[in-house]
Amino acid sequence: MEQSAGLLFALEGSRDYGQRLASRLEWPLSAHEEREFEDGEHKARPLVDVRRRDVFVLHALYGSSGASPNDKLCRMLFFIGALKDAGAARVMAVVPYLCYARKDQRSQPLDPVTTKYVARLFEACGADAIVTFDVHNRAAYENAFRIPTLNIEAMPLFVEHFTARLRGQKLAVISPDIGGAKRAERFRRALAAAIGDEPTSGFVDKQRAGGVVSGDLFVGDVAGRAAILYDDLIGTGTTLCRAAAKCREAGATGVFAAATHGVFIGNAADRLVAAGFDGIVVGDTVRSAAETAGLLPESTTILDTSRLLGEIIARTHAGF
Repeated sequence: MEQSAGLLFALEGSRDYGQRLASRLEWPLSAHEEREFEDGEHKARPLVDVRRRDVFVLHALYGSSGASPNDKLCRMLFFIGALKDAGAARVMAVVPYLCYARKDQRSQPLDPVTTKYVARLFEACGADAIVTFDVHNRAAYENAFRIPTLNIEAMPLFVEHFTARLRGQKLAVISPDIGGAKRAERFRRALAAAIGDEPTSGFVDKQRAGGVVSGDLFVGDVAGRAAILYDDLIGTGTTLCRAAAKCREAGATGVFAAATHGVFIGNAADRLVAAGFDGIVVGDTVRSAAETAGLLPESTTILDTSRLLGEIIARTHAGF
């Protein structure tokens, strides 16, 4: 018997992304209701029959105007619970940006491991699996959850972009901190295969204590090359701007920033403009306040990640 299409829901704040994803999947976006109460509480319920169906719930859990990561997380968890209570066969949490993914280990005595606590909440509400884009630490993410996890790398999109834009130039791929060196190296190898030349590699030392970033060590050969700073996210932009300055001091002919999640916290956009990047490339997993207000640097390119996610969901549904 032919398998029926899955059901795809997109909660408020993720509807635009949900429409693009639904178009990729050639599934209709399923109807649901979200209500607000006077005291700030809320509820969400499906408006279609979910019994014995595979259901995919999309929500990017970043802070935005009027909705904190905690608000979005609670809405998603409660909706997953409602779907399971309504008889859904299996529910996959589709989370392009996972909140608290950076707090995945104890860096100080008595620190929380918040990624693990978030994982327990998804499990308790009945999620059967979770899919994300480029979590901060893949191993920590996979170890935190006891349900199946899938972390999609947006790297192929960045390889396509830079192959088209910088083909023929000498390149260097730099991790703006040592913790992201393995991620940057995977990107460097994929880019080398695409352009038929070997970019050099390197990293910038970064240490953070009490909210203060320090560290002066730069390792890598960027002289006479266009440097691509490759990371998982752009937050305040401080790390990238420090790394860009190091690359220019070392003789880079141009500096580009590439990150899956463009969070752009506070004055990040102004900071990046002042740093003089030749290009900033991010995915569309986050719709930041700066993007909404039209304040992103003119050199910013936003890549559509829904193609990758649609392919993964279609394959997952076939074997879910």
